[in-house]
Amino acid sequence: MEIFGVSLPGLMSQLLLGLVNGSFYAILSLGLAVIFGLLNVINFAHGALFMLGAMITWMAMNYFEVNYWVMLLVSPLIVGALGVLIERLLLQWLYKLDHLYGLLLTLGLSLLIEGVFRSLYGVSGLGYDTPELLEGATDLGFMILPNYRAWVVVASIVVCLATWFMIEKTRIGAYLRAGTENPRLVEAFGVNVPVMITLTYAFGAGLAAFAGVLAAPVYQVTPLMGQNLIIVVFAVVVIGGMGSIMGSILTGLGLGVIEGLTKVFWPEASSTVVFFIMVIVLLIRPAGLFGKEK
Repeated sequence: MEIFGVSLPGLMSQLLLGLVNGSFYAILSLGLAVIFGLLNVINFAHGALFMLGAMITWMAMNYFEVNYWVMLLVSPLIVGALGVLIERLLLQWLYKLDHLYGLLLTLGLSLLIEGVFRSLYGVSGLGYDTPELLEGATDLGFMILPNYRAWVVVASIVVCLATWFMIEKTRIGAYLRAGTENPRLVEAFGVNVPVMITLTYAFGAGLAAFAGVLAAPVYQVTPLMGQNLIIVVFAVVVIGGMGSIMGSILTGLGLGVIEGLTKVFWPEASSTVVFFIMVIVLLIRPAGLFGKEK
């Protein structure tokens, strides 16, 4: 069976690949949206934190033979702890300044982290095996579904929706949102706002690391793996609306699918279609699809 001259298995394979990429776009842009929406910081170090999640897991598995499933929990905690140090030592001094200062600082930090690992491991990809439980593929009749890629999509969607629920529907999320608008009022209720802000940045960093652990068996582990994604992820955040949690999730998944379809019908445009959509959206709705107009 063919659709517009493309076989159904080939089309479904590209859709799956687009959905997998979209899952990474969604979880990374979610972390960016959380940090920008609640801390008002444009975190250009997000790609480096994504890389750190994958690299720490690779080192733990190769040097210490630590299980993948253990590192899926431990690696985000380690990178989250690093996020605490970044926020306390560097970012807390920039909140009252222009966004440009935070962008430049996190960009420099990103280059520093990538440079350290580049000097240690070079730029060639490092091997990263798929966990034994998720090896192989399932025959769905109309396509062969790799088990690990199915896991990536399911895990990403679950984490994204859980994050949205926590921020939008729980008391903790209400404190977070209120703390960015009126910190003195929230402190009057006994909430330690500086600690809450620090933990928010750590949580965003942990999300990036979680995405890195998921991505490593799909992409090769390299010090530049975050650099290759971060520009697209920023475009996703802009299209969805800066600071919009659900906008980042839906836009990330949707643009991943669109990118996958573009590779089928117009391969030459697949690397630029996201930015083309961004230009159109900004011309029509400058605040993004789900952003709030001021």
